[in-house]
Parts: sequence; structure tokens; C-alpha cells
Amino acid sequence: MLKIGNIEMKNPVVLAPMAGVCNSAFRLTVKEFGAGLVCAEMVSDKGIVFKNEKTMNMLYIDEREKPLSLQIFGGEKETLVEAARFVDKNTNADIIDINMGCPVPKITKCDAGAKWLLDPNKIYEMVSAVVDAVEKPVTVKMRMGWDEDHIFAVKNAQMVEKAGGKAVALHGRTRVQMYEGKANWDIIREVKQSVNIPVIGNGDVETPQDAKRMLDETGVDGVMIGRAALGNPWMIYRTVQYLETGNLMGEPSVREKIDVCILHLDRLIALKNEDIAVREMRKHAAWYLKGIRGNAKARNAVNECLTREQLVSLLNELVVDAEAKEQSQAIVG
Repeated sequence: MLKIGNIEMKNPVVLAPMAGVCNSAFRLTVKEFGAGLVCAEMVSDKGIVFKNEKTMNMLYIDEREKPLSLQIFGGEKETLVEAARFVDKNTNADIIDINMGCPVPKITKCDAGAKWLLDPNKIYEMVSAVVDAVEKPVTVKMRMGWDEDHIFAVKNAQMVEKAGGKAVALHGRTRVQMYEGKANWDIIREVKQSVNIPVIGNGDVETPQDAKRMLDETGVDGVMIGRAALGNPWMIYRTVQYLETGNLMGEPSVREKIDVCILHLDRLIALKNEDIAVREMRKHAAWYLKGIRGNAKARNAVNECLTREQLVSLLNELVVDAEAKEQSQAIVG
């Protein structure tokens, strides 16, 4: 069983902290599909310290999401520690995670995210300062290295453990790779063998079978699912069921997909407001529509929607069309 500090999960399946995606509406939807742990999208330490309104809204957690890991990022010890203290005392997060994997230049230019991967000593200094300042367990999400010439994953993980970190999530790609190429599961196994704290593997987990293979081949304590869950919380449910029973559940129907998409939309409206939520939901709707016949045309129409009524009407029309096509095919067959 995956246990981080004093926080025990029901299963080892973890939703990755994806920027611009993992707000409370999405996390709660995924949680209801059985995720053992959900992770919030990364939040700027300076945004917290200076009480930026948008940043503070990102700290909202629905009690039904718990256990939850809230991720912060930053490049300076003073503001990172201050932000961690605020999260520790003023949110209902269970775990404080530090981002040292984000590869985008606007983050690394601030000596944050994946930039940490080049300096194991900084990792020790920063993590130990946060650990000393808070009561909640502290974890780190990192990549295996900056590039092929600077892969310090084992040393970096050991520094996290030495600093008092309670777990490491490791994405088996370098910063230079971004999200391209193949994830290196060998380095994930090496890291697992080099530390005594829990290790969560991340990268190329696209099916329930991949999740089991990662657990079996690397020995990790948990498996983190990111892009495969976009518009597809069934990936979480099917993975949990497969790991627990060995049974591979079927894919959802078109109606099931659209019903959950609309539920997700309504949660997003409650979280933000209709105008912002509908615009933000466009990308999610495109993910939910993946694999449905006629989705290319529907995606273009989704991008024109401005209200809940328009979007819901469009989605329901798609269901009717898809079901009619299935029935006609069945008759022909």
C-alpha cells in the first residue's frame, strides 16, 4: 500500500499534477473514478507570498478530493519556505509537493522546476528548509535529468530523502525531451533501489497493463498517470480494477463519456464562472470526444461555444448521432 508520511492511500494509482488542468473540478472527477491520490497543478510560491488572487483561488480543495497533494514551485529558499508554511497552515492539503520537473523556459529561467535537477546540493538545501518549516509530509516530483549528459536522478532522490522528503515521483524523461521520446523506466528502477522512501513512477503509462508492468518491472510504490487521464477518467478506474482484480474493464460508451464531460463542465462553472469555465472546457471536451465518430467536426464546433447551453446541446447532439450510427451499423452487420 502506498503510504507517504502518515498519509495512507487506498491504492497506488496517482493523478499527476498537470498545469492548466488539475483544478478542483478535474481532480474531484478523477477522484470519484478511484484514484488513490490526486495532485493539484503547480502553484507559484511568489503568487502565494504576495496573495495573488488567481493564485489563492488555485489553493481551493474540496474535502471529497482528499487525500490530496498540493504542488508549489520556486527558485528562492525564502519565498518557497514562506509559501510552504502558508499551505501547511491555511489549506486542507494532505501533502506538500515541490516541483523540480517542469521543463518550460518561463519556469526554469527563474531557477525553478527542472533547473533544480542540475544541483543536488540545492535540492538538499531547499527541501530540508521546507521540511523544517512545515508539519505536513513533503515530497518532490522530478525528472530523471536535465539532458542526457546531466542525469543525476539517483543522487537527487538521495538528497530528497536525506533532507527529510517523504516520497519522490520520478518522470523518466529529461528536461530536454519535454514529453517526446520514450520514458526511461530503468532509471526509475535505479532510483527505487537507491532510496528507502516511496517512489512513484511516471511516464508512458497509457493503459492499465502499462501501470502493472511499471510496478512489476521497477518495483515502485505507486504509478502516476497524467496525459492518459485527460478526458478519460475511466483510465484511472480501469487501472485500479486491473491492479486489484486482474480484470480489464471495457471502455465507456459515448453516452457515459458525454455525461461525465457535462458533470466536469458544471463543476468548472461552480468553481470559476460560466464564461471562463466554458472557454476552459473546450480543451477538455476535445479530450472527452477522442475516439468518438465525428469528433473532428464536433471539436471545431466546441471551440465556437460561449455558453453552457450551447456546449451541452452540442455534446448531446453528438451522442444522438453516434448512437444512431452504431444502430445502423448493427442492422447492416
